[in-house]
Amino acid sequence: MQHQESLKLQNQLCFPLYVIAKEITGLYRPFLDELDITYPQYLVMMVLWENDGLSVNHIGEKLYLDSGTLTPLLKRLENKGFISRKRKKEDERVVEVFITEAGKALQTKACEIPAKIYKKIDATEEDWLDLKTSVMKILNKIEK
Repeated sequence: MQHQESLKLQNQLCFPLYVIAKEITGLYRPFLDELDITYPQYLVMMVLWENDGLSVNHIGEKLYLDSGTLTPLLKRLENKGFISRKRKKEDERVVEVFITEAGKALQTKACEIPAKIYKKIDATEEDWLDLKTSVMKILNKIEK
């Protein structure tokens, strides 16, 4: 009987994590629609706003995405004019990604999004920090 209890949805850690990720991502949708980007594209842009000129591989490492997933995201962002991709002169196998002027303008608009999300959820700063700390602790154990 113990074994059957372990398979109940209510006893799973993965399920509430899945649901909260899906729900929080959904909260971003209307704000990102205004900017004409998706949530995964927003993640890529945040990485580049932090460190412009990263290689595709480095972006993938930061976002836990493989190049097969990342390349189409980058192509769409490039088609929208937010980034440019260039092969490194020293090693043409390496593609670096740079923010364009339109990408910099997008950053200015995107700066308002985190505060809007915090307001929608109405959690304390301490709640957010506790949740992030717990999730990062688990993620670090998974990575080892």
